[in-house]
Amino acid sequence: MDTFAFIIHPIDPKRDVSRKFPFLGSLFNTGQINFLCTFFPPVYLSEIQGVNSAATGKQIKGWLIACPLTAERMLELPEKIAYYKIIQTGRLAERLGAKILGLGAFTSVVGDGGITVAKSLDVPVTTGDAYTVSVAVQAVCEAARVLDIEIEHAAAAVVGATGAIGQVCAELLSADVAKLYLIGKTPEKLDHLRGRLQDQSRAELIVSADVKDVKHAQLILSVSSAAKPIIQPEYLSPGSVICDVARPRDVSAKVAEIRKDVLVIDGGVVEVPGSVDFNFDFGFPPGKAYACMAETMALALEGRFEDYTVGKDITHQRVAEITQIAKKHGFKLSGFRSFEKPVTQEQIREVRKYSVL
Repeated sequence: MDTFAFIIHPIDPKRDVSRKFPFLGSLFNTGQINFLCTFFPPVYLSEIQGVNSAATGKQIKGWLIACPLTAERMLELPEKIAYYKIIQTGRLAERLGAKILGLGAFTSVVGDGGITVAKSLDVPVTTGDAYTVSVAVQAVCEAARVLDIEIEHAAAAVVGATGAIGQVCAELLSADVAKLYLIGKTPEKLDHLRGRLQDQSRAELIVSADVKDVKHAQLILSVSSAAKPIIQPEYLSPGSVICDVARPRDVSAKVAEIRKDVLVIDGGVVEVPGSVDFNFDFGFPPGKAYACMAETMALALEGRFEDYTVGKDITHQRVAEITQIAKKHGFKLSGFRSFEKPVTQEQIREVRKYSVL
């Protein structure tokens, strides 16, 4: 049986540590966990069973393993220490017998986007970013459809537009929308991206270093690598939809609490083919996974045991290829979720009142 492994790590320190070690999660506060995680070894979490290809019937098994570093700690530490911890976790995958390894959340963001990690391991590596792009754009387009937003006349925004995922999301959206705001931290990189997209884009491209400019967009895709929420309730226009792909989240939880006139959807939620059992609660309902995790599974089902999506340069050709591979084996966009809860038809109807004005 072909195999895979996938690395996750604590995003919400107390909550996530408590999922594996309830006593430690209750004993230590967030600051203590952020400090102590530097000294923890990699953690075996569970065996994943029941992933079956819809096309071939092939079954694979995998393992969830954890890099102990929190997102905040990964940003604080020198890159070489973060690399060491991720590579150490990758060695655990090798010992388990994984034929391909997926890097989840910040383990795919640190440094050079998995290149150093891949060179240091015998097992091939993917960040899952290509399928994350695909599913994020699918989610935005589907949200526009259910909210009766005519995408060809809409204004959209990509927050974190100069990042590895953001650049390709911007490239794909620029072919469909009327106006696209490219939002990031570095004006020079934003200008370069606009120049690269200009000739192939049907959209008017506007660059901004101010995240508050999301107020001009109906469709927002947020993929920054910020460690804390950067999109606040007052930044958003009524009737807008925000697909939050970032982990930790870009969108403040306050948006869901007080802005009933906007729709926040979790990005990258995918239905896994077969009767999958992760044997560990990582915050998703049964049968669903992150798109980055799904990319790792899809490659294992396809028998593509190679370094697949690594580095900061993701091409739309690679996105198209993994989209077809995933579709072939039965992976598909899941129903909308918002802050780990299903989006109801009542929520959609409420936002639609404003989106069509």
